[in-house]
Amino acid sequence: MKITRRNLLAASAAFAVTPAWAQTAKNMTLVVPFPPGGSTDALARLLQSHLQTKLGRTVLVENKSGAAGSLGAVQVAKSAPDGATFLVTFDSHAVIPSILEKPGLDVEKDLMPVFLVGTAPYVLAANAERPYKTFADVVAACKANPGVVKYASVGIGTLGHLAMTVLGKKAGVEIVHVPYRGGGPAMNDVLGGHVDMIIGSAALITAQLGTNMLRPILQMGRERMPVLKDTQTAIEAGYPDFETLAWWGVFAPKDTPPDVIASMAKSVKEILSEPAIATSLQETQQMTLLLADAKDFQTFFAKQVSIWGQVVRENNIKA
Repeated sequence: MKITRRNLLAASAAFAVTPAWAQTAKNMTLVVPFPPGGSTDALARLLQSHLQTKLGRTVLVENKSGAAGSLGAVQVAKSAPDGATFLVTFDSHAVIPSILEKPGLDVEKDLMPVFLVGTAPYVLAANAERPYKTFADVVAACKANPGVVKYASVGIGTLGHLAMTVLGKKAGVEIVHVPYRGGGPAMNDVLGGHVDMIIGSAALITAQLGTNMLRPILQMGRERMPVLKDTQTAIEAGYPDFETLAWWGVFAPKDTPPDVIASMAKSVKEILSEPAIATSLQETQQMTLLLADAKDFQTFFAKQVSIWGQVVRENNIKA
């Protein structure tokens, strides 16, 4: 075949389908700093299968849980910045520097934001046999019987725990915190009547609404979700500007080249923009997809670190 300018351009276009950084025999690893089965793990495995097809390379998911999510984060921070290792994580990532005495990394310097997937409100719900129908009912019960009303969360220093700490202070009551090592065990004890209430992401709470064993009493987004149209927001309950959102995002080791960051973000965005995938995330995780690039994610993340770090320090919360 005669080599012409047209042939060279055509060949270049063919190779451009897969980014240069992805054309390697080295496997890509998506590190999830939590056990299998949670929303972050589900997101990583969704990305895994589609990235393999899109990039033409093997993509693995590794669950590296422990120390409030910092073990997995440290592993990624120490990885080579070559586009082979990424962290897929959850909102508690922003609390690592304030909740841990020796976190092992600087989350704002040792990792680079790649892509912000989306957010979902936290929701407070009660065992359906308890009398609480609104947060005002909870406050009244706490005042009548101090130290009796209890709520479960997925752990000390998680956003659910921090949100309830702030709400309790604003309401002038103590709501006893019972931490668990995950949403499953926490939900089981609430449904079994061992704990009065649970604070969790909308996905965790709404998954149980069809059982008639759980009653949502407060949602923490700025507007009511369609699936919880009869449940007050914290703002409506009398707590101005109060918002607590779960979020999911992707990070890379520091010094990862900008073109690698941009290419990974582009690939993830294309995957999650597929109508069927977007609908699935919206329905199963109650997620509002933001699909924000590295610059916007960095701004969002810095704000989360500041907001929740202040709550941890002011209330002397330790992991």
